[in-house]
Amino acid sequence: MLKREKEIFEKGSELLRSPQPTENQQGYLAGLMKGYSKLLIDDPVRPFREENLQEIANNVDYGVLEALNGTWVSYNANYNKNITRPCLGSGVHTTIMPSPGTNPSTIPGKFSFDTEEYIEKLTFEIVPGGVRNRGGATELFCGAVKYDQTIKSVNKVEGNPDLQYAGIHEENGMYLWLSDVYNYAATEETIKRDRGIHAFSEEDYKKYGYDGKYRNEPLVEVRDEHGNPSYILLSQLKEGQQYYEIIPAQEIKPMDGITGPYFIPDYSISRSGVIPHGSTITVLGDITPENKDNKQYYLREGAPKFPTGIKTWDPPHLAISPTMGGAGGPINLDEPAPAWVHETLTDENDPGSNKIYTQRILANELYPYCVRPDMRLRDTLSGQTVKNYVLVQLSSRMSTGAQGGILNVPFVNRFVPTVEIEFNLWIETVVEDGKEILQLQYEQIIFFEFDFGNDGGTTSWPHIQVNTLRKIEDIPADQRKVIEQEFFNAPPAMSMTTTAAVSERIANPPSGCPYHKE
Repeated sequence: MLKREKEIFEKGSELLRSPQPTENQQGYLAGLMKGYSKLLIDDPVRPFREENLQEIANNVDYGVLEALNGTWVSYNANYNKNITRPCLGSGVHTTIMPSPGTNPSTIPGKFSFDTEEYIEKLTFEIVPGGVRNRGGATELFCGAVKYDQTIKSVNKVEGNPDLQYAGIHEENGMYLWLSDVYNYAATEETIKRDRGIHAFSEEDYKKYGYDGKYRNEPLVEVRDEHGNPSYILLSQLKEGQQYYEIIPAQEIKPMDGITGPYFIPDYSISRSGVIPHGSTITVLGDITPENKDNKQYYLREGAPKFPTGIKTWDPPHLAISPTMGGAGGPINLDEPAPAWVHETLTDENDPGSNKIYTQRILANELYPYCVRPDMRLRDTLSGQTVKNYVLVQLSSRMSTGAQGGILNVPFVNRFVPTVEIEFNLWIETVVEDGKEILQLQYEQIIFFEFDFGNDGGTTSWPHIQVNTLRKIEDIPADQRKVIEQEFFNAPPAMSMTTTAAVSERIANPPSGCPYHKE
């Protein structure tokens, strides 16, 4: 979990956050990220007091999520001479679904593959005031940021010069910054208010000889040199003295809770989202630091690094998972697809039917983005000057510790179980014409599980989304016109069942697959 440098002022005995960062010589992102470091067990713990509740809530920390506030829209990279094929939309998705006629656990290898370019509107709105979570001796104030995402596919249809747009995804939810933690020790007022106090107990006196006003610390049994038992308060026990029974306290006393244990959140960031296919997600994570010269830097200099050449074949980022056979890889995705992709495969040139299993993915006209979508992010950056960036990484399935998760409606659970999400978000400072512009890039990989492989094993099917976005005021006028038309002036109702490309596919099947080349 991360903490921010204590550029703070005092009010009474309470420490409060500094004002939000503004543009300065360092730049907005650099100012926002100044002084971030990992929270450790020996760092000071802030006390919570009721009289400071409003000040604490008003000064809650939103961390790097503060940079998201506003309306972000697709930023098309057609300006970039490094991308030889013009982009219809800045985003790329790959989606694999069970093939018609199949059922779970039957007919291995039959799947429907879809990939399209898309445009997007993604709105973030800061929730004013900290959201208070009470945990007794621990108080957590979440900095909440609502988000609302709408995505439309972009396609060309035979005989129509205009691009066709169709709604394919809606999602809303919240990001939470989880690092404002306080210790709330008991006071005489909270003890009386929240439970009341049992006064002198006749039963305690008869059983233990305790005649105090109320028992707010444990009693322990001790024995004299003759073995005769008696009960004393724990505070009366001498160092090294033997005790034989412990009678727990019935009450707490002022300052209980100050000695810990102290809660350190496993992660600084949570994202919760609702997807209308019938899945609800919670992913957890943090800003991922860069290690240089034995130091960790949460603000990274320069542009994000993506692989080239043969290193582009990296299974965690591919639309072809290892459980699908790997398509005979590795393949250099910076070069044209291998010849076998456009051949009619037989038992001789494809023993074991490994290549035909994924041939349609490699043969798609969006190659190589249909195989590794985040190469679109790489190619978009190749024509930009990126000053610095922050990398946020979230996951529903951690290797250790606290876990996120996914809940699905029964239909999804039965036919296409959604089991895991990996999410990378880059917040970047781009310099153009001497001006600094914030830019978002993301890669989201959702793993489905359906059908069995030839050996009876469960197959993992990656559904990947990538996109590049900027604030709506920072995109060119021609792109802004399309965004305004499709997201602000279009009717609110959106069809999420029939994409604009369906009729075109029926009349003109994809030419990339060998069995459609005749």
